[in-house]
Amino acid sequence: MKSKYIECGKIINTHGVRGLLKVEPWCDSPGVFASLRRVFLRGAEGGFEERRIRSASVSKNTVITELDGVTGYEDAVSLKNRTLWCLREDIPVPDGAVLICDLIGLPVIDADSGRVYGTLEEIVPSPASDLYVIVTGGGKKVLFPAVSKFVEERDPERGIFIRPIPGFFDDEI
Repeated sequence: MKSKYIECGKIINTHGVRGLLKVEPWCDSPGVFASLRRVFLRGAEGGFEERRIRSASVSKNTVITELDGVTGYEDAVSLKNRTLWCLREDIPVPDGAVLICDLIGLPVIDADSGRVYGTLEEIVPSPASDLYVIVTGGGKKVLFPAVSKFVEERDPERGIFIRPIPGFFDDEI
């Protein structure tokens, strides 16, 4: 079942002395994070506490954010390195797009033979294309280019179907 809450960023520092926060957005762009009207902090017991975003502005690849309840430097410092969450419904997802969090943990399957190569552990952005980190049954990590030439289908319900070139998984047979 898809989680109601998804990770959307991390508080990486304070900004000034008035309680502003410097956030590393984990959305498609800093602008997507800046458009959110609320975020959530996870409590010690696993629950989520809503915080309204009073203001948010993009600054290079970060977002300077003002949250309700953060009134000064001390409040801001206490939140440093905390993960921010949002409701799945608050993130705009274009038709046909899939959230990364819905792909992590899926089986990676040969589109032709049905052979399961392993499980998707992580997606690493790179200049040419994203890279899938696939953990094989033998525990080996394989970096696989996430390009349409090799990735046939990404189905959050069934798995990621690929057509690898010879050599990617040969020693895992």
